[in-house]
Amino acid sequence: MVVENYKKGCYEKIYERYHVQGRLLPDGLHFLNSWVNKDQSICFQLMEANDSELFSEWFRKWDDLVDFELYPID
Repeated sequence: MVVENYKKGCYEKIYERYHVQGRLLPDGLHFLNSWVNKDQSICFQLMEANDSELFSEWFRKWDDLVDFELYPID
């Protein structure tokens, strides 16, 4: 589970990048589903990968707009 904490004032920028470039996921990292809170400040994303390093690669593409938390689940 990935928790994305949107940096203040970045909500529109995040979705602008998403609509232009997509999720920017590296090969092997798979998006399953997501939910955004009512304040539009946090996004919970269910993801899966066999290589946990793929998360770091993906985070670097968004860390100017988002602070990430990663919670491995089985």
